[in-house]
Amino acid sequence: MSLSPVEIIANKTENILTVRWSDGHVSCYPFTLLRAGCPCVVCRGGHENMSQDPDPAVFDVNLPESPATHLTSARAVGAYAISFTWEDGHNEGIYTWDYLRALCPCDECHPQPV
Repeated sequence: MSLSPVEIIANKTENILTVRWSDGHVSCYPFTLLRAGCPCVVCRGGHENMSQDPDPAVFDVNLPESPATHLTSARAVGAYAISFTWEDGHNEGIYTWDYLRALCPCDECHPQPV
């Protein structure tokens, strides 16, 4: 069974994207994490850094609030992904459902080291 979103809500007041998944899990993504985890080739630093999974270091990136982290819009990419347009004009990242789920910052999906 492949995971897919059942509901996606972008709250531009709180700068959070909430995704309710087909398995019942709910992921809450700060816009800053979504931008830091952009999977496009430019943000990943070249083709040699491309992967189906987010770079683990992305969870430690602390982007300041700026046009780069202000979400303008989101659009479906077929039935397999979502793409975001940011206030600075960046819109190249295609977040597959698997990539987006792997980017979930909750303690269940991304446990913090003890």
